[in-house]
Amino acid sequence: MKELVDFQKEFNDHLNSYDFSRNPKNLYQPISYILQLGGKRLRPTLTLIGAEIFGVESKKALDAALSVEVFHNFSLVHDDIMDDAPIRRGKKTVHEKWDVNTGILSGDAMLILAYKLFETYDSNTFQALAKLFSKTALEVCEGQQYDIDFETRDDVLIEEYLKMIEYKTAVLVGASLQMGAIVAGASEEYQHKIYEFGKNLGIAFQIQDDYLDTFGDQEKFGKQIGGDIIENKKTYLYLEALNLANSDDKEQLGHLFSLSPSDPAEKINSVISIYKQYNIPERTQIAIKEYTELAYNVLDEIAISSGHKKMLIAIGQGLMSRKV
Repeated sequence: MKELVDFQKEFNDHLNSYDFSRNPKNLYQPISYILQLGGKRLRPTLTLIGAEIFGVESKKALDAALSVEVFHNFSLVHDDIMDDAPIRRGKKTVHEKWDVNTGILSGDAMLILAYKLFETYDSNTFQALAKLFSKTALEVCEGQQYDIDFETRDDVLIEEYLKMIEYKTAVLVGASLQMGAIVAGASEEYQHKIYEFGKNLGIAFQIQDDYLDTFGDQEKFGKQIGGDIIENKKTYLYLEALNLANSDDKEQLGHLFSLSPSDPAEKINSVISIYKQYNIPERTQIAIKEYTELAYNVLDEIAISSGHKKMLIAIGQGLMSRKV
């Protein structure tokens, strides 16, 4: 049976063999650039695994996997423009290396290319992939808008936050697996279940990201601890603290998340102190565990080999135990 690294290599070989050298160069070079910046390649790898676990050689899902990765990177190009982010994976963002107009247009082309990659499949598979892709792409946009809206709202509920991260992050993880299942011709029941596995794992992944931003090891995390606090982001930790805090601490949190000091160290320490007072680190870890177990429970309802189940569980464990 293939190992995770085998799927990753198979996808990277396919990505590297795909020809993006078309004209006009200023449209296609940024596409090649962002796709070669690296990253975990989690989503396309899951697409290959999604095909393999339902009895089809993963190579048949390579174009679907590439579509997922192209779409994911399209969203990053446009996110970076909206955030005015200068760096992505240690390199200049597309709009910084070229310009904003190029970033917008190249991103648009990536979205179209993502659909175009489905053309290698038969009509029934194409239709099923396109239907899932359209639903997922729209939800990702909705999640991004929720995230933007939350920046100016002081009444965000945890339920709303969970819906936002489900749309912005988790649905693409679920869809990545389901696309592999579609290519393999799996039943609609199993397609739905493998999607639910990925979606719940994606929610746990994002909550873990929130946790690491505040309580991770800075050297291993690779960026400044407390970035979400500095940027006044309403994360799972912040909203859970607001729910539990007494009126004085709730007011203090609200005040701290309205500040943008030049030296944020005192602000970060004050917020962390309140989080610890209400056991937010422990409560966040419980939420991560709950969503991870929801994902694992779905696997018990899918008729795949024990080896494939173990691989999916190992992927989940790897994501949840990560330090970066």
